[in-house]
Amino acid sequence: PGRGGGWRLKWGPGRLGSLCVLSPQAIYVARNPKDNAVSYFHFQQMNQGLPAPGSWDQYLETFLAGEVPWGSWFDHVRAWWDARDKHRILYLFYEDIKKDPRGEIQKVGRFLGRELPEPVLESIVEHTSFESMRGNPMTNYSTLPPFIFDQAVSPFMRKGG
Repeated sequence: PGRGGGWRLKWGPGRLGSLCVLSPQAIYVARNPKDNAVSYFHFQQMNQGLPAPGSWDQYLETFLAGEVPWGSWFDHVRAWWDARDKHRILYLFYEDIKKDPRGEIQKVGRFLGRELPEPVLESIVEHTSFESMRGNPMTNYSTLPPFIFDQAVSPFMRKGG
């Protein structure tokens, strides 16, 4: 009761459509499938607008089959990977951002045609750290009521690992 139905959200580089005429830029961040599955399992538990994920074992089978509300992780990641040479897409990996946030932020700046002065770079590194974002209501969704995101079930910002 109160949980979302069986809807699917699909969005990928093939859906850029007429926007490609405008030469948009996209920054895509991929995360390894194991951590992604764990993260989405907890997200689906706390997000009251999505169907309950069931047990971890049930959810993992559903995730691997691509039967989760947002579709196949594998298809999504592969589609963006394949599109990176056809469109202006900066393809990053979450694990690289965790290992070297400063270097990855500099990549984003270069991709956007911006050289970041040292104080700006330091500020971005600080404000985009997991610890800072976890404590920021604008990024941790703590202002949403529990009938939308029940953070007593699982916080939106869990471990950042």
